[in-house]
Parts: sequence; C-alpha cells; structure tokens
Amino acid sequence: MTAVRRPLPALLAGVVVVGVALSAWGAQDRTTWFLETVWVLVGLPLVVLTRRRFPLTDLLCCLLAAHALVLVIGGHYTYAEVPFGNWLRDELGLERNPYDRFGHLMQGFVPAVLVRELLSRTSPLRGSRWLAPLTVCACLAFSAVFEMLEWLAAVLGGQAADAFLATQGDVWDTQWDMFCALVGATVSVLLLSRPHDRQLAARALTSSYSGAGSTAAAGTSTPGTTRPRR
Repeated sequence: MTAVRRPLPALLAGVVVVGVALSAWGAQDRTTWFLETVWVLVGLPLVVLTRRRFPLTDLLCCLLAAHALVLVIGGHYTYAEVPFGNWLRDELGLERNPYDRFGHLMQGFVPAVLVRELLSRTSPLRGSRWLAPLTVCACLAFSAVFEMLEWLAAVLGGQAADAFLATQGDVWDTQWDMFCALVGATVSVLLLSRPHDRQLAARALTSSYSGAGSTAAAGTSTPGTTRPRR
C-alpha cells in the first residue's frame, strides 16, 4: 500500500519543534519549563513514530499543534507571567493573569478531539450516543489526574513549585482548572463533532480505496498476458 503524502502534519511538526526550541532558550525557570512542556516532548515523537500505522486527521493535528504552542509559551514565561495575559489582566481589570485559565480550557478542548478520534477508530462507540458524554468524562478525568500531579509537585517541591502551580493566590484554583477543562471539552464536542466525523469518514474511505487498489493490482493480470501455471 502506498502511503498518502500529507504535507500539513509535517509542517505542523516543524512549527512545534521550532516553538519548543525557542521556548527553551531563555526560559524563566528551567524546572517549570520542563514540567509544562514534557507533554510536548513525549507526545510529538509518539505522533511522528505512529504516523504511518495510525495517521491522525488534519483537524486533530492542527489542534495538537496549537495546544503544544500554548504549553511551550506557558513553560517559557510561566503561566502567571505570560505577557499577553498580563496585558489582558490590566486591560480588563482582572485580579489575575488569565493565561492559566485559557491553558486549562485548551486542556479540555483539544484532548476531547483526541479522545473522540481514538474511541471512534478503536472501539464500537463510533456513532453511539455514548461517545460524546464519555469523551467529556475522559477529559475531566485527565484534568483531575493533572491536578493530582500538581499536588504531588507542590508536596515535593514546596515553594519551588509555585511557578508550576500558577495558583496566583486563588484557593479555588484546582476547582477552576477542572471546571475550565470541562467547559473546553464540552464546547469542543458541540462545535467540532460534525467536521471531525467528516474527516474520519474521509480518512476511512481513503484507506479502503488504497487497500482495494493494492489488492486489485496484486490480484489481476494485464490484458493479453497469461499467468504462468504452477
């Protein structure tokens, strides 16, 4: 089977690699940078290594790249000190830098499409009414696990983990983070399910045609020729 060349995923991977390199250069806190970008450092090679056996839809690739850039920006400045967030805080008269809230909205919005794609392609849930609620539940569960990791970082690192936690003095920060992820996942499912289904169907159709073409080429002979008998 001949692999279909898709320039978009390769372009997005290049953008993410450049973003990671730039964020590492002059990062405000090296430990925080690593903790915030480790998902990108692990996820990008995984996507690249599985691109032939399990190619992702273009929609998901774009969302993963956008999420990666959000993470590396937060890792470079720390979430509480991202300049755009500080500007937005001052312009809107907010009590805190809102970039952390935006990051957790993305933590629900993007993984919702990832979970949806995995479930649609590897389980009987495609087309099921349970797909949407289970996708949202999975994203909320992931957000809760992430908050537990932050709790572990706080216990082990003490005040040194403050930049990673980015609580900014909010005692309800953990609850807000999970709520933002829940909202992000719900909005993602509501807005992107139909275009995502179209891309999943197109990917399945392309795969079936490629397989059929390869089988036909292997199983038919050129007119006017005779197969040798064995």
